[in-house]
Amino acid sequence: QAADSVPDGVTVRSPRVRSRCGGPRVRSGSRFPTGILFEEAGKQLSAQPAQPSDRSSSKFHGLARSLVANAVHGVSQGFTKELDIVGIGYRAEVSASQVVFHLGYSHPVPFAIPDGIQIAVDKQNHITVAGIDRQRVGQVAADIRALRKPDPYKQKGIRYTGEVLKKKVGKTGA
Repeated sequence: QAADSVPDGVTVRSPRVRSRCGGPRVRSGSRFPTGILFEEAGKQLSAQPAQPSDRSSSKFHGLARSLVANAVHGVSQGFTKELDIVGIGYRAEVSASQVVFHLGYSHPVPFAIPDGIQIAVDKQNHITVAGIDRQRVGQVAADIRALRKPDPYKQKGIRYTGEVLKKKVGKTGA
């Protein structure tokens, strides 16, 4: 039995299969496995298997708790991922509904901004991806990183902020 606190201004409704969270940002819904019951006591939300002796439902207990906790965190504070663009001439700029990347290719690379996601570019080489759904924020950040993965030899490309890369030694030609 795990209990999470629900911040002020956030409401949680949990029918059998889908939970709904509303908060200062937006409303969010998340699906969770069947057989898990959520009980709210004051500002504490606890998850329990419907039948504790049933292993098929109790094995999803932690997953269901995490999904609802992420939905609560998303509507109250949101999630962010930060990326850095490293390389001479590499940059990004936000236009109306897309981000245009210049990544050393012969052409600019447009990236459409999905619904529910906000992308901000600072100083043309620092990208912040924000939203209320943790999975979508992480997936959009991974899609952006995949446009130009960091090169292990020259360290150029798009990387997560704080990501440590292992630099490879190139040929020495002796």
